[in-house]
Amino acid sequence: MNNTFDYIIVGAGSAGCILANRLTESGKHTVLLLEAGGSDAKFWIKTPIGYGITFFDKKVNWRFNSIPDKGLQDRILYVPRGKVIGGSSSINAMVYARGAKSDFDDWRDAGNPGWGWDHVRPAFEAIERRITKDGSVIGEGPLTVSDRQNDYHPLKRFFTKAVKQLQLASADDGVAQGEEGLGPYLINTRNGLRCSSADAFLRPALGRKNLRVEKYAHATKILFEGTQAVGVEFAQNNQTHTVKAEREVILSAGAIQSPQLLQLSGVGPKELLQRHGINIVKANEGVGAHLQDHLGVNYYYRASEPTLNSQLGTRFGQLIAGIQFLFTRTGPLTLSVNQMGGLIRSSKELNRPDLQIYFNPLSYSTEVAGKRRLTKPDPWPGFILSFNSCRPTSTGSVKINSTDPFAMPDIDFNYLSTNQDREDVIAGARFIGKLQNSPAMQELIQSKPVFDPSTASDEAIITDFRKRAGSVYHTSCTCRMAPEKDGGVLDPELKVHGIKGLRVVDASAFPNVTSANTNAPTMMLAWRAADMILKGEESSNG
Repeated sequence: MNNTFDYIIVGAGSAGCILANRLTESGKHTVLLLEAGGSDAKFWIKTPIGYGITFFDKKVNWRFNSIPDKGLQDRILYVPRGKVIGGSSSINAMVYARGAKSDFDDWRDAGNPGWGWDHVRPAFEAIERRITKDGSVIGEGPLTVSDRQNDYHPLKRFFTKAVKQLQLASADDGVAQGEEGLGPYLINTRNGLRCSSADAFLRPALGRKNLRVEKYAHATKILFEGTQAVGVEFAQNNQTHTVKAEREVILSAGAIQSPQLLQLSGVGPKELLQRHGINIVKANEGVGAHLQDHLGVNYYYRASEPTLNSQLGTRFGQLIAGIQFLFTRTGPLTLSVNQMGGLIRSSKELNRPDLQIYFNPLSYSTEVAGKRRLTKPDPWPGFILSFNSCRPTSTGSVKINSTDPFAMPDIDFNYLSTNQDREDVIAGARFIGKLQNSPAMQELIQSKPVFDPSTASDEAIITDFRKRAGSVYHTSCTCRMAPEKDGGVLDPELKVHGIKGLRVVDASAFPNVTSANTNAPTMMLAWRAADMILKGEESSNG
């Protein structure tokens, strides 16, 4: 194969697919896109609710695990990440949420001029094609954002009524746009099928002669000449290949593997690299540090009327849903179970939302069947109320534990290590308690929950949370954009400090985790990165 390209992109996920599209659009540049996984042309990827299947599928999922977490009773946390074309956008729950507007002003104020809300908003608008609940279209972007609230389970009426009864802010059509309030979640589906970053951005570019996509290509090392990134080494079909980049190497491998690859290649904490005998290209303590994630917990309730359990928990219900999906592209298989929720303040004294809320018309458990783990609806009508705090202050790390590029790194979330995070947990549980005790929800709840956050003591809430809480799978910030003196890895153009020809463009670049789901801001970041790369070329060409 030709081994020299203008740009080499490592990772065909939410960010990499956008970069591959935009950097090849003019036809002037050659681009190699490396993906460690395989094709996304799989039934359970295209079927929206299929993420319950792909959640544990090693064929499309890295299935990482954390090290034992002290804040969660030394439990090991499961960390699913997409190992497939489209990356995590091919296996996620499809909720599209920009985050709070103030999140990006936080990014700007962390030493990143040009990243405030006014700067990033045009990029969000550029990628979105929003289908409203009445079928009208807003925006001309490649990514379909669907308002499916007319198709959401009838249980939503209880949640909507409870919001009104508690006089909470409502965001009937603004949750995706970052508005404060509770309402329907918008999702990335198109004509009843998942609309991943691969569907929206990569697939339209696949016919271009200047784009080469290599699947099952695991990047093992970034190649340097001094402090200039010049190429990538990757493994494919039990062979090692070397490819050269004339302009840039761009890491879009995600918040776990981008820092891992940097460390393996000699860019990272000095002591860590020395311990593993890795030649130091650039010492930077921030590589792999500042890991942030949202940590959430589910509260389970039995319902007084049928829920999605009734449809998806029986063979007959599954058959009907399958027929409906195959012939009409409608029904529960075309949706996410994350149907209602949003951003809300736990106290009126706060100046911005501190909680993300979820209302799912389904309850479930995980069971082991042979060597497979399956998510299965409960055999009774049930639903879930859930929360995570928006801006955790605990930070963890990602560190290599060997020089083997195929070995899982040490993922240390360091959850609940600050007083603020523990206080946020209590505030979130109390809010759920208030929501469950509203007249509307009491009408729906058949019996008292096993754990009642409205009556439990603060200590009991924390103990329960430590026992049951889990990642919301929003890993980020491990190659954060900030001045190097402040622990940053990237400058405001996402270039690695002290290195030429190398950028990191994925959620690891976030200066701080956004308030809500991270897929939308990751795609926004990639769109802006492409603008910066192309503008930089124009400047260098005079």
